[in-house]
Amino acid sequence: MHKASQSVLEINLDALKHNYHYFKNRLQPETRFLAVVKAYGYGSHAQEIAKALAHWGADYLAVAYVHEGVALRDAGITLPILVLHPQPVNFELAIERCLEPSLYSPNILRKFKEAARDQKAYPIHIKFNTGLNRLGFWENDVDFIASELRDTSCMEIRSVFSHLAASDDLDEQLFTKNQIESFNMIYTNLCDVLAIKPIKHILNTSGILNYANAQFDMVRCGIGLHGYANDPEVDSQLKPTASLKSIISQIHKIEPDETVGYNRAYASKGYQTTATIPLGHADGIGRHFGNGIGEVYVNGSAAAIIGNVCMDMLMIDITGIECKEGDEVVVFGGSYSAEALAGKAHTISYELITGISQRIPRVITGKI
Repeated sequence: MHKASQSVLEINLDALKHNYHYFKNRLQPETRFLAVVKAYGYGSHAQEIAKALAHWGADYLAVAYVHEGVALRDAGITLPILVLHPQPVNFELAIERCLEPSLYSPNILRKFKEAARDQKAYPIHIKFNTGLNRLGFWENDVDFIASELRDTSCMEIRSVFSHLAASDDLDEQLFTKNQIESFNMIYTNLCDVLAIKPIKHILNTSGILNYANAQFDMVRCGIGLHGYANDPEVDSQLKPTASLKSIISQIHKIEPDETVGYNRAYASKGYQTTATIPLGHADGIGRHFGNGIGEVYVNGSAAAIIGNVCMDMLMIDITGIECKEGDEVVVFGGSYSAEALAGKAHTISYELITGISQRIPRVITGKI
């Protein structure tokens, strides 16, 4: 295993492959797999993640914004890429780079229709809102969509989809089942009106786990590929792909009542040993992890983050831990769950792992 000599984010492709096949094996053979690689591959390395997933047989990729899709195209990725939240200013670029937009409102549909006026059957995806109330057409927009598409050959619906609001919460099963039922009716209506049968999809990571009967033609998996499934039992069967590591820059011996960090936020209760680590809130370790909330691991022992997290540094209590300057520090990864660390600050793994700054070097381990 790679030993850190500076702050690094290790991305383990062997773990990614394990997670991909874990979810793939839960699908019917004919169900397609869309891998969500937005937010720089959930904070890891979108291009390397996408290349690996394409090699293993993923059918589709998805990003949030057009520039994310452009970066994948620049890296040689040829799989179809769904852009989940395209902006009209980037429509021409999306077409130039063969990126497939999610169209989710009358305004967006009309503007993309204008941008694609010289195209022939350009692939688009129609998103419906079935309860998340974030993006999406309403069920009574079906006739409008049909009227806009009947008089043109510039666009072709590649898929119709929706997004579940609470697929990870089994107390919300009735709501989720109602979403799925509503989506089924909308899809059938649109297909009947336009005499089409595009790809149909609604399941996200938690949906794959909890609503197998709604796999339809394709599923979307994002956070699960990185080892987190919003379910402790499933998490134990997955492997975190990312490990954030750093080193001890300096060790201090402090006396009773000495303070540590900005605003003297921490005061020693006795003779203590502290260490300074070259990671801070500019790297994605927010100030909310300071003052004993968060902890890191030094030679296998937990060390609390003390005082306020600085922009580029944080301090930890290493009293009683055998270590020296230059020793490796693990923030999360492997058996040290990002979900557990995030939970200490009352947030979620998504926020922690996607927030790791790109100034932190990425180190790719494992093989495609």
